[in-house]
Amino acid sequence: MSEHQDKQRSGEASREEAVDATRRTLLASERTELAWWRTGLTALAVALAVGRIVPGLDSSSQRWPYVVAGICFALYGVAVLLYGSVRRGAVERALAAGRFPSPPRLAHSALAAGGVLLGLLTVVLILLD
Repeated sequence: MSEHQDKQRSGEASREEAVDATRRTLLASERTELAWWRTGLTALAVALAVGRIVPGLDSSSQRWPYVVAGICFALYGVAVLLYGSVRRGAVERALAAGRFPSPPRLAHSALAAGGVLLGLLTVVLILLD
């Protein structure tokens, strides 16, 4: 086999590896988006439970703290759903341009802080009831 043929096969293998890596990255991005959606839908289910169902179980407790917590969980769920979709789009655009997008630290920090605050709010509701 000639040196030219070796280089040609090496180049073809490199292109195939790049296409395969891009395909794997796109599929991973899709799975990640679906995970964000599951998290967002779970937060929406919790919002319904906290804001509507739990207050109806005990008529002696005040309803408004649970409604506020339910609204907060619902807003968090919507934010998580939107983030997952926006992030997937950013990954697809970056891959099409031959680059990889860094995760937005502000968005991750905001979602993490929101989750921590919702957890603390839940603890407060449990302790005060």
